[in-house]
Amino acid sequence: MIDILQNINFTPFILSFKLAGLTTLILFLLCLPLAWYLSQTSSKAKPFLEAVTALPIVLPPSVLGFYILYALSYNSPIGAFFEQTLGVKLVFNFTGLVVASCFYSLPFMVQPLQSGFESLNKNMLEASYISGKSRFETMIRVALPSIKPALITAIIVTFAHTVGEFGVVLMVGGSIPAETKVASVAIYEMVEIMDYSSAHIYSLLMVIMSFLVLLGVYTFNHKQKFSGFIK
Repeated sequence: MIDILQNINFTPFILSFKLAGLTTLILFLLCLPLAWYLSQTSSKAKPFLEAVTALPIVLPPSVLGFYILYALSYNSPIGAFFEQTLGVKLVFNFTGLVVASCFYSLPFMVQPLQSGFESLNKNMLEASYISGKSRFETMIRVALPSIKPALITAIIVTFAHTVGEFGVVLMVGGSIPAETKVASVAIYEMVEIMDYSSAHIYSLLMVIMSFLVLLGVYTFNHKQKFSGFIK
């Protein structure tokens, strides 16, 4: 077993975790106010915004990856602006992977947070407003601490989903060693060259890590519900 682990190149896993960590952090900062707005608004635009944020769930990764690739490439105004003005290339590098992953994993951060905010007691929020707290202060100091299960679920599921990305990552980043070759892409290439023993080891590690992540989420949520029932 030790010999097998010594022969494993852990760089793709490190890249996967680095990508997942950055994506989760960025999405948390961006999606927190968005989820709060969606949970509190009664605007007619709410169904439209919810549909847009949920789109990556139903779109094939190849379709989403193609449009992200085009949007970030030099041929689009966005990609051209970043490359000409800022000197930043957004395709076939790690930066592009982060941008693509933020789009792909967006609903996995927004939806749990929105559900958590919507489950809060409205009287608690009204009391916060009456006491003089702003909407931002209410969101951070009152609402967020009260939705710990939803918050943990959003963070962990977003992280795990990003680690398991394949289609979007491959289209936008390709397979550049130590740059864009994440674990899922490495497994795909092993299967292509029929290196099934290595693919089996890498896949097994991914299965174990994914299971541990999900086990942690369900265990935490179960404890939170149980403690709430005791109280």
